[in-house]
Amino acid sequence: MKIKFLIVTILVVFSVSIVLSVIVIKNKNFTDVDVVAINDVIKTVEKNWGQVSEETFQNSDLKQPFSIIDHLGNVIYQTSDNHFIDLYDSIKNRDTIIDLKQDDESVGKIIIHNNEQEIVQQMKSELVTFVSLIFGVLMIFSILYIIYIYRTILKPFQQLQNFAASVARGNLDITLNMDKNNYFGAFTESFDLLREELGCARQREYESNRSKKELVATLSHDVKTPVASIKAISELMLMQANEDKVIKQVNTIYSKAEQIDLLVTDMFHATLEELQQLKLTVTEVSSEMLVDMIENVNYDDQIFYDPIPQCIILTDPVRMQQVIDNIISNSYKYAGTKVTIKSQIYQGYLELHVIDFGSGISEEELPLLFNKYYRGRNVKGKNGSGLGLYISKYFMENMYGHISCYNREDGFTVALKIKLA
Repeated sequence: MKIKFLIVTILVVFSVSIVLSVIVIKNKNFTDVDVVAINDVIKTVEKNWGQVSEETFQNSDLKQPFSIIDHLGNVIYQTSDNHFIDLYDSIKNRDTIIDLKQDDESVGKIIIHNNEQEIVQQMKSELVTFVSLIFGVLMIFSILYIIYIYRTILKPFQQLQNFAASVARGNLDITLNMDKNNYFGAFTESFDLLREELGCARQREYESNRSKKELVATLSHDVKTPVASIKAISELMLMQANEDKVIKQVNTIYSKAEQIDLLVTDMFHATLEELQQLKLTVTEVSSEMLVDMIENVNYDDQIFYDPIPQCIILTDPVRMQQVIDNIISNSYKYAGTKVTIKSQIYQGYLELHVIDFGSGISEEELPLLFNKYYRGRNVKGKNGSGLGLYISKYFMENMYGHISCYNREDGFTVALKIKLA
């Protein structure tokens, strides 16, 4: 609805109201005082005093209502359209009061009714009715117009706001319905086109990232094959070497190949996790398997541990071995001390506390240790990718467990909570 139509409608309503008010006022005419007719009535009453009746005024031209009272205030006669109450009320109503005389003595009064107040009251009543009707029409029209504004402008605008909020949250599946009578039709179409373009761009980005991750996963897997060959040849050369210098050099080759293998493994697992292809098979196993896992990384007999409580745990043995490998490897790399493992059963979990006696890590870095690619300030001169703890956390959470870490006064601890079956 255009603003011009609204203005014209309001002007029409007010014009009609003014015309009706003028008509009402003009139709209310006050009765003029007929002096001649009044004199005739007075003379007739004085002439027929004591015998005044309806027949006395049959030939009277007086149109105004009147009453006749005696000197005591008693009503002798009054017209049918007049209702005399008392003299005081007549004075208050501004009625015309004329004395009636006989032999120069006042015998009564004639009271000619003044109907101005009745006409004014009737006029006020009619004007109030017209004004109320006009404002009622305007109110109904305003309500209808507000409803129209809400349906055509405010509601579509709210839909645009909700749609924009959905797009901002990344929900691109909700379409924006278009209405040909909507003022926001062009915006609606543009927003929906924007949604479609964002959806296409996000799909292209997803496919591009997936392609890159698949390439990294493929290359990581392919690199492991020659690295495994280097490690195998190094082991063979160690078995055949006799000189200390050669043994030292071959050990260096083997250790570097082992580092490359660990880095590539971490990268491979992180990429598979992003592709949601890193599978876990959680089964019920005996806690005795943890002893073998610990011994598999106890190369230099630097790990000391109490007997593991006998229980059945929920875990994926392959992934749990990787978690223990990552934690022990970090302890060797960053602490350079012996490692103690304490275990206990607590609140439905088998807890392993891997304790080293290094310098630990600053408190502000603790919440960041499990972030992807994050490496602390104490990594100078040490190889790593920042993926070990990230992958370990992913494994533990998907095996219904938990991993955490904290500083001690004499070192650093990583706590594993393994779910009991």
